[in-house]
Amino acid sequence: MVEIERKFLVKSEDFKKQAFAQNKIAQGYLSSVPERTVRVRIKGNKGFITIKGISHSGGMSRFEWENEIPLDEAAELLKLCEKGKIEKTRFEIKSGIHVYEVDEFYGENEGLVMAEIELNSETEAFEKPDWLGEEVTNDERYYNAYLSKNPFKEWQK
Repeated sequence: MVEIERKFLVKSEDFKKQAFAQNKIAQGYLSSVPERTVRVRIKGNKGFITIKGISHSGGMSRFEWENEIPLDEAAELLKLCEKGKIEKTRFEIKSGIHVYEVDEFYGENEGLVMAEIELNSETEAFEKPDWLGEEVTNDERYYNAYLSKNPFKEWQK
């Protein structure tokens, strides 16, 4: 139940040619406090509820619990979420033995494209495709809960 992931900015759209899957995602937060985020998500035609604990080890790992819930329940829960919904398309790209999830954001976060890779340990080696840019794992501005309240368009460089 511990998630270990690293986050990177994406510097080109080359990942789209390598994607084996893509899904639209809409998500919101019932709680966005760092100690316990509670997220509701609709991904494609499925609903999910996720609880995450506070990040440690430079933002690389944290407790995560996720369960699939009926789509209609997820849609109703989204109506109860805090202000600031996240809208994005997620592309899945195989690289070596891993899969990168690349999110292309819309709405208030348009212009942000970010890749995540889940690992089995914080020291696990992984391939870095050419389209992968700067690592932002320990930068809280790139957490979805932060982006829901402080959109990328408001603070981008």
